[in-house]
Amino acid sequence: MSKERTTMASDSNDAIHEYLTFMVDGQDYGIDLLSVTEIRGWTAERPLPNSPSHVRGVINLRGLVIPIYDLRIRLGAPAVPPTVSNVVIVVQAAAGDFGLLVDSVSDILPVGDSERQPVPSTAVSSDDRFLAALVARDARMVSLIDLDQLVTAGAAAETPLLAA
Repeated sequence: MSKERTTMASDSNDAIHEYLTFMVDGQDYGIDLLSVTEIRGWTAERPLPNSPSHVRGVINLRGLVIPIYDLRIRLGAPAVPPTVSNVVIVVQAAAGDFGLLVDSVSDILPVGDSERQPVPSTAVSSDDRFLAALVARDARMVSLIDLDQLVTAGAAAETPLLAA
């Protein structure tokens, strides 16, 4: 989605975008803050048959049934059972509304365009093109995720609720 909140830094023409940052398997990730509709604690999902391994299932969110993507599995980390300390970030992207199961939410990170570094081509396989950029800030390295690439039209077609 192209709805980004931008401000201009007073000392330059560098647009600032805000990202919600979170942890998955000890690594920092971020998504466009304006795509986030809700942050909620973990609740058990209802499994969907014949879904990709990173689709945990669906939850009922005030009458809206949304799929839950396990970012740990989607990012290639070992699967672990969710606990009450896990968080679901509900987002809206081109493919629709869905939830992202993460380990924890960290903070809101303002990032200038000049701070965004390209992801090295050696670090990205064809299945991992949802990493949009890297941001090095102090001792942190935050990988920014493009939600529209994370759940592409092809991936949505594999997930029954997103294909409808």
